[in-house]
Amino acid sequence: MARRYPSTIAAPVEHEIVITRSRFITHVVPVTAPAEADAVIADLRRRAWDARHHCTAMVTGVLGDQARSSDDGEPSGTAGVPMLEVLRRRDLTDLVAVVTRYFGGVKLGAGGLVRAYSTSVSEALDRATLVHREALVDVTVDVPHADAGRIDNVLRDWVQRHHAVLGPTTYGQSATFAVSIPRDDVPVLGADLAAASGGSLDPVVGDERIVDVAAAPADLRDTSSSR
Repeated sequence: MARRYPSTIAAPVEHEIVITRSRFITHVVPVTAPAEADAVIADLRRRAWDARHHCTAMVTGVLGDQARSSDDGEPSGTAGVPMLEVLRRRDLTDLVAVVTRYFGGVKLGAGGLVRAYSTSVSEALDRATLVHREALVDVTVDVPHADAGRIDNVLRDWVQRHHAVLGPTTYGQSATFAVSIPRDDVPVLGADLAAASGGSLDPVVGDERIVDVAAAPADLRDTSSSR
């Protein structure tokens, strides 16, 4: 069975909810390292300097093995940890969530705060575009220029049917196509290219690496019963 990797999001999202006159403004931003997440947090603090709290949660690393959260002055365990639990429950990594709260003058209580901060992050993520991550093998194939257009069409159709990613094409003495595909599909691609070219194309298999594969926004929605 192929190893499953945590997903991430394609682009930053912002979302605001109001609960008992308190404003909860959530930013969820893709990052590549804790230092980048810290820079995002610092920037949001500067931009919303007059807010009461900037509670945070982040997960980083290909395996999601680095995590951190902060209640930023809210009662212990009522903000950062619930936010982090949302990220964990949705199996996400390489992103930071910041919920900026403008206090509305009415205390929500511990349970109310937990619900407010977790709901803020959940609703923001519902608006994000998910990016799956998979271990794929890089394959290149050199194609004579005269056949490049036809093979381009073949490969575009092939990646749609085999959960693969078509990379950039480079042009020199020939057109070099690059695709990233599941390891088990390497012989399938070779056979299909041979059939399409009368056996004249010889794919070159490279290294395996973690590749981002865009998914539909609905794939990110939390369907667990704990929401």
